[in-house]
Order: sequence, then C-alpha cells, then structure tokens
Amino acid sequence: MRGMDVNAVVGGLLRDLAFVQTSPQKTFGYKRAASTILSLEQQLTALRGSDGALPKIPGIGPGSLRVIIEVLDTGASPTVESAVAASARRDDIQRRRVLRAHFLSRAEVVRVLRDPHASGPGPRDYRCDLQMHSEWSDGAPTLADIVEACLERGYSHAAVTDHSHGLAIAGGMSMAEAARQHEAIDVLNAAYSGRFKLLRGIEANIGAEGALDLSAEEARQFELVLAAPHSKLRKAENQTERMTTAVGNRAVNILAHPRGRIAGSRAGIVADWDTVFARAAHEGVAIEIDGDPARQDLDYTLAARALSAGCVFALDSDAHTTEQLRYADTALAHARLAAIPSERIVNCWPIDRLLAWLDNRSSESAK
Repeated sequence: MRGMDVNAVVGGLLRDLAFVQTSPQKTFGYKRAASTILSLEQQLTALRGSDGALPKIPGIGPGSLRVIIEVLDTGASPTVESAVAASARRDDIQRRRVLRAHFLSRAEVVRVLRDPHASGPGPRDYRCDLQMHSEWSDGAPTLADIVEACLERGYSHAAVTDHSHGLAIAGGMSMAEAARQHEAIDVLNAAYSGRFKLLRGIEANIGAEGALDLSAEEARQFELVLAAPHSKLRKAENQTERMTTAVGNRAVNILAHPRGRIAGSRAGIVADWDTVFARAAHEGVAIEIDGDPARQDLDYTLAARALSAGCVFALDSDAHTTEQLRYADTALAHARLAAIPSERIVNCWPIDRLLAWLDNRSSESAK
C-alpha cells in the first residue's frame, strides 16, 4: 500500500461497480459509497485497526465494505473485476479508468498538505481565491456570504468570477447585470474596508476558434478575467491553436481549468500543452490549477511541465457554494506535488503585487 492513494483506488472501483449495476438503487448506493470514500479525511489504511477491522463508515454497505477489504488486503478487488468482465459495459469502464489518472482523494490532499518534506506552497501561504461563483450566475452564495466565508479561511482578498453572457447554460451575466454586481461589490468593499477586498472578476468562455465571449471594451469593466473552455471537450482533434489564441488575448489574466477534464468522464481538450504553456509564459497569463475534486485541472504532472515552461499559476477552488472554498486545498496539493514555488503563484502574492500584475495586463490590452 505504500505510496498508493488507497482511497482514490477504492473510490474508482466502487464507481466501476456502480456502472455495472442494473438496479438504479444499487447504482446510487455504490456511487454514494464512492463519494464517501473519496471525501474521507484519512486513508482507509490509517482507519483500519490492528485486528484488521474498520470502524463503521456511514453510507458504506456490505458490498462496498467487501471491496474495501479486498483492496486493503491485496491492492485489487476480484469482486469488481469479475463484475466488470461479465458486464456489457466493460469497454466503457476501461475507458473511464484511464480518465481517473492523477486525481487525488481528499485524504491524499490532506497528507500532501501536512507533509513537512513537500516543497511548494502551504495553506498559510495562500492569501486569496481567484475563481468562485455566486448567485449572480450558477453559484449559490450571495456576495456577502462569500466575503464572510473567505474571512473565515483567513483570506485578505478574493475574486468573484461569475460566468459571462455567452454561457447561458450556466446563467451567464449580461453586462447590465455585471454593472449591478459591481455596484454591490463596491458597497461590500466599503463596508469591509481595511479587512477584505472583493475583486470584480468574470469567467469568460473560450469559443471554438479561441475568441472570448467578451469584447475588449466589455473585458475592461472587470479587474480580473479568467478564460475557460466549456465546449468541444470530448473531441480528439488537436486544439492547440484554440488555446494559444485565447492566452494571446490581451484581456485574459488566467487560463482556467485548461483541459476541461472531468474524472472518469472526459479527458478534455487535446493540445500540444507545452506550446500552450510557452505562449502563456510569454504573454504573462497565469495557468490555473482548478481544485474542484472532479476537475483537478491542471494536475501535478502537467503543472510541472508548465512550471518548466516559465509559467505563473493561479490555484483556485472554482467554488459554487461557500463550503466548496476548501477545494482550494486540492489545488494547493497539486502545486506541492509539482514543486511550484510560492513566488510563481499569484494567490500567494500580497494584494498590491496582485493588483499591479492585473493592472499591467489591463493597460496592455487597452493599447
């Protein structure tokens, strides 16, 4: 078990077992069990007693427990492999297994953050979260909820980055709505002056050819512009030009969840990422590590390549509720595994330096 993210292995196998079920109730049960294991704060190996028994884990039934014990004893699950081999969905399940690479369980995130030998940023170095969503698009919290939750996490500033108007499916804001949101942000910033600053951000959509769904003039209404792909995420075609065009847009500050991958579901965009990273480094665009457990995009393997290319980084939660702000921990863990120094992470900069970086990019886009 040494070196293995046991909870990630078990969670993946339980999801495999969910996909082979013919009963909707059993499918739901195994999916719930998988989510439970992936969300545990401790590895199953640490929970197991000297007698080999595990404590009662809510949501884990006899079938799931059998899989867990098999993995803890042998590193694999004959139960799951037999069920997959007998299933008509075995080819799809094998495809999904490939799409689980380099995803971390919550327990592994906690371990990496506590590892005294790991390099890179720790939670105390992290000053702000630069991607989150509010009730103004597809998030749940109010702006005031976000400010209070960020203060509880010890942040001095953050950016709210609701979706732009081109992504209607995610409740994208019209420019008129954005103007009203900015007025509300100004009121909050006045109320929290000296304690916290909320930046006026936006998550712009990258179109099929690399253009944003914001004009240059519209983009200048925001202090921070994330650009992210939300379409053509299952295509095998090379989309390097799409992504280099996006990072070459002078309005863009951060390339957010660059691949658009989802665990066990889609690999996301196919591109020559070294070329994309080189362009981003040249342009001064930060590459995001999105901490949403289903995204983890970039993961530490690609992030290490972006580091070698000279990129700076943004580590963000992509939270849609205040509870999800803890997803920033996952981004931090990937950054530590990639050995990214805090100096190269914009979330670790003092606010004056961050604002100067944003202002410099904004002034260049106005030329």
